[in-house]
Amino acid sequence: MKAVVDGTVVAEAPSEELIRIEGNWYFPPEAVKTEYFEKSPTPYTCPWKGECQYFTLNVGGKAYRDTAWSYPEPLPTAFDRVGKDFSNYVAFWKFAQVLD
Repeated sequence: MKAVVDGTVVAEAPSEELIRIEGNWYFPPEAVKTEYFEKSPTPYTCPWKGECQYFTLNVGGKAYRDTAWSYPEPLPTAFDRVGKDFSNYVAFWKFAQVLD
């Protein structure tokens, strides 16, 4: 699967390596093209997943603020709920296309 922003592939991995959480596809860290990602200072803490890290994607001369996010250190109970360790997996807002 691919995550595409403004025609640019920003993450790519076989579908069996992705994790689906609350309707969002999370890509493994090694599938992300980090040259497009910049950590954002936007704070958010999910009540069951923990502290979130947002990313601004810089693609085609445009900055897409807080377009992607991950959980660097999810709460231990979240692993039970998801069924797998999803530390540092990255998901994208809906306008970033995720294509099969």
